[in-house]
Amino acid sequence: MHDNCHASYSGIRPYNLRKVVSLASLVQLRPNMSHYFKRQELSSKTKHHQLVILQYIVYGSLILYFGRDLFIPISYALLISFILYPFCRWLERRGIGKGLSIFIGLLLLSLLIVSVLVLMTYQFSLFIQQWPDIQHKLQQLADSTSLYFVEKYAITKEQQDVWMNEVSNGSVSYLVNVIKNTLSASLHSSVVLILIPLYAALFLYYRNLLIQAIAYVFPGEKKEETKRILYLSVDAYYNFIKGMAIVYLIVGMLNSIGLLILGIPYAFFFGFITSILTFIPYVGIIIGSLLPIAMAWITYNSIWYPLGVILIFVFVQYLEANVIFPLAVSNRLSINPMATIMAITLGGIFWGVSGMILFVPFLAILKLIADRHPSMRLLSLLAGKETVSP
Repeated sequence: MHDNCHASYSGIRPYNLRKVVSLASLVQLRPNMSHYFKRQELSSKTKHHQLVILQYIVYGSLILYFGRDLFIPISYALLISFILYPFCRWLERRGIGKGLSIFIGLLLLSLLIVSVLVLMTYQFSLFIQQWPDIQHKLQQLADSTSLYFVEKYAITKEQQDVWMNEVSNGSVSYLVNVIKNTLSASLHSSVVLILIPLYAALFLYYRNLLIQAIAYVFPGEKKEETKRILYLSVDAYYNFIKGMAIVYLIVGMLNSIGLLILGIPYAFFFGFITSILTFIPYVGIIIGSLLPIAMAWITYNSIWYPLGVILIFVFVQYLEANVIFPLAVSNRLSINPMATIMAITLGGIFWGVSGMILFVPFLAILKLIADRHPSMRLLSLLAGKETVSP
């Protein structure tokens, strides 16, 4: 019996030893496994947070793109209301009613815009007066070009006429489509032009109610900070306008110096008119350059001087878009030039020309919010001008 017990004990002992060793190993691995599970949980939370941010970006982009017909006039109205707010408040402190102060501010701003449009129309009328001389110059250029092709490449005048007719027919159909699109856009723009001052007047009149409503959304301890951010946003828009004024001044000086070097009459007049008209993207620079180009052609009777005017304007516009505007405006708004250029690009993608104008002050306001929230520290660093040592 003793032998049987001994045999039984000796048979069980190795299994028990392995069990003890396994338990000891589990006890030793338990802290490492706990650390592993915590790390996996943290990784899953980070991935979930990144997915949530990605969803916000995608949904926000879709809302901005498909809701641009609503957001663009509201954004312009906010811009106008922020610009007029200090002036209206100044009038109210002198005893003028809120409604009348808003009306006076909008009236003065409307007169400024109408003055720019009248100036543009006047310049275009001067160009029309010079059209007979320009047409004569164009005919001479066409005749000399035709003679060059006949002598150099043996292309007869009849063949050239056939090609010109084909080109003109295609140009007429293209011009008709352009006119249709322009009329459609003009009708839409007319409605927007009515809505923008209406929205701006309502924003100014109900500004206290809107500020209280926005502050009510946030917790009690953040209400004052929210109000402070709103007032800083007004300053950001003001700095944007100041930066734009500096841009127009520098561009006007560069245009004028370039025209003076070429010897174009009324160089400062043409230079600054062209600079002011660049507020209207694409179209303004074209209309502003027509008269100095025509004046250069008529004055010097050479194609090289109009080409020189075009090259000057193209070079100045390149500097304005890539150097002057980012530096002047971004310095005022405390955002770096790279972020400014990206905001202009994204604005053009989402809202076209309006986005290129509006997204820069929007970025400045977003940076104001990011500077005061630790969770948005990355955006504050990317848009800001301060460098942080690693």
